Amino acid sequence: MAGLLGNNVITQIGILVHDIDKVSQAYADFFGIPKPEAMLTDAADTAQTEFMGAPSPARAKLAFIDMGSLQLELIEPDEHPSTWRNYLDEHGEGPHHIAFVIEGMKEKIMLLEGKGFPLQQKGEYTGGRYAYIDTIPQLKVLVELLEND
Repeated sequence: MAGLLGNNVITQIGILVHDIDKVSQAYADFFGIPKPEAMLTDAADTAQTEFMGAPSPARAKLAFIDMGSLQLELIEPDEHPSTWRNYLDEHGEGPHHIAFVIEGMKEKIMLLEGKGFPLQQKGEYTGGRYAYIDTIPQLKVLVELLEND
């Protein structure tokens, strides 16, 4: 079970959208649930976002929908360079990542990079940090690592 992450439980599926309010309402209507409130990711000074090894001011509107054992994350990126913006421009709306909760972020990133899975984007959020690993050639979707304090 250990694998590369030490955890094989998908905690989240991230979906890129052009209009988060419209798509949030569609999910609410489809599943008969309250429409999730969208929130804006932290500004660059807090988020410390890095994309392809360089600082980026990129932000995104996020909406979270709890679906039993996992969470759907709707993501509407701003115009700045990011994994979200690039993927949306290249592939259109739809699935972006599957996320796993891990421990030891720096070590996991180094391990994965050593196995040929490069870090694409990382940043901080209140209560933890995230990293997107480029697993697309092999897994056909990005893997997001989540480490909560």
